[in-house]
Amino acid sequence: MVSNEFSGMISTIRDQTSCNRKDFQFKVQRNGYCSVIPFACLIIFSILVIVLIVQQRSTAFKVDGGDAKINALAGGAAQTETSGVGDSENVSSQLLLDELFAPGHDKGSCLSRYEAILYRKPSSHKPSSYLLSKLRNYESLHNLCGPYTEAYNKTLEQLKSGRKVSTTDCNYVVYTPLSGLGNRMLTIASAFLYALLTNRVLLVEFGSEIADLFCEPFQQTTWLLPRDFPLRNQFDNFSQEYPHTYGNMMKSRIINTAVKSPPPPFLYIYLAYNIDRYDGLFYCDQNQDQLGKVPWLVIKSNQYFVPSLFLVPSFKQELSKLFPDEETVFHHLGRYLFQPSNEAWGLITRFYRAYLSKADETIGIQVRVFDTKATPFQTVMDQILSCTLKEKLLPEVLDVKNSAASLSNNQSLKAVLVTSLYSEYYEHIKGMYWTKPTVSGEVIGVYQPSHEEHEIYGNSMHSMKAWTEIYLLSMSNVLITSSWSTFGYVAQSLGGLKPWMLYRPLNGTTPDPPCVQAMSMEPCFHFPPSYGCKADVYIGPGAAVPNVKHCEDVEWGLKLVKDH
Repeated sequence: MVSNEFSGMISTIRDQTSCNRKDFQFKVQRNGYCSVIPFACLIIFSILVIVLIVQQRSTAFKVDGGDAKINALAGGAAQTETSGVGDSENVSSQLLLDELFAPGHDKGSCLSRYEAILYRKPSSHKPSSYLLSKLRNYESLHNLCGPYTEAYNKTLEQLKSGRKVSTTDCNYVVYTPLSGLGNRMLTIASAFLYALLTNRVLLVEFGSEIADLFCEPFQQTTWLLPRDFPLRNQFDNFSQEYPHTYGNMMKSRIINTAVKSPPPPFLYIYLAYNIDRYDGLFYCDQNQDQLGKVPWLVIKSNQYFVPSLFLVPSFKQELSKLFPDEETVFHHLGRYLFQPSNEAWGLITRFYRAYLSKADETIGIQVRVFDTKATPFQTVMDQILSCTLKEKLLPEVLDVKNSAASLSNNQSLKAVLVTSLYSEYYEHIKGMYWTKPTVSGEVIGVYQPSHEEHEIYGNSMHSMKAWTEIYLLSMSNVLITSSWSTFGYVAQSLGGLKPWMLYRPLNGTTPDPPCVQAMSMEPCFHFPPSYGCKADVYIGPGAAVPNVKHCEDVEWGLKLVKDH
């Protein structure tokens, strides 16, 4: 697209130049007189105009704000654009997130997949070649078995008939939604990993309020569960008490692992926060063979249950090949699955360019208060400041009444991105750094995209704002998060960050120490199974193994760490 300035220039040239050609010369009318200009001169002038136009187009790819690193990357992306993003020979590995994405995606339908490189530095955590191969194989399987394919329709007929009548090449795991956006994203990634391990196809039921937040991850197919799926009308009844869950059928011995019987066409798997010993049998190695024969597994969960998959012996070797660095599971799978839709990407990039792009460093502060009555504002605010000042994440301020203003030549700018349902934390931090200079001389800008006051389920714009804030937090250089918050877990893992985690205040008092740096960027599995697989004996929340540890913020929870 040519700017108005260049359009006007070209229009003037067109008006001033006649079309009478004689001996390869053009006559130019100037003030009523004709002068003869050699054709070569006009060629040179045309080249100059073309160069200016190319410069104008190149500038259009640059991010406003003057960030040199972003502008350099944008220039590279512009060059790639001219040769065709869909051409695998010309698209850099960096542009495809180290080949997490297969080349050939339609850029227009998902701008974030190719433009994210302009807004965040490349990850230092590279996916294994085995994971990349597994993803390419999965994509082929999804294209073979996805909704409305011949194989899908055949398996669906068996589901409608109520019995498994023949062997098919396609088995499925279906995700059904529970809880907020962060929980849903963590569970979907967990279900996808289970699908990779068991050669299943993942289909997701998002709920209408978040269906438009993400791009389709797979080419020429969909991961959305079709509206006419036969079991959909049962989803509202699907709870822990539902008699047809796997746990309840094991409890009532409708399913007996000791007796060989034809597998049912589907099973409901309940893996939410309140699972009992029978629900937890899903994680037992001796039951996986039986589950593998069931074509449709419908999972309801609000948990990141990946750590328990690492405790299943038959999965261990495969997982070690997929993820030699155990703490990168959600970092890779989350970036692969969850690319912002064009609408979400617009919100993300406009905010970034307006407020964060000029900063030398961005500090993300994610505040989640579960009980405002038990945890007063001032308690949390004191904890945030204690953490940021003690760990030197933000500079102290001067008392301008008793001290001279800082004479430091430090001209660096730090942007503080605050995300919270409430505006008070943002207002307090902003006021502190606006009214007083910093000891270091740094300039601190404080910004908050939204403050919704309450978490709202079923509202599309609320979910869009939440996804925008999660993604913006993941672009931070340093991150501070609240304990127990799945919102923060997703941000840290997408960004490859080990955040400083604010301990949960007890009895309205500020914890001492106020925060701790996470041992890994992986999310916490809040409620792992508490019973062993070989006997109904309480064993606590999982046995400690080198790559699975208890969480910093949930003492009975489990999280993956790098096995040194």
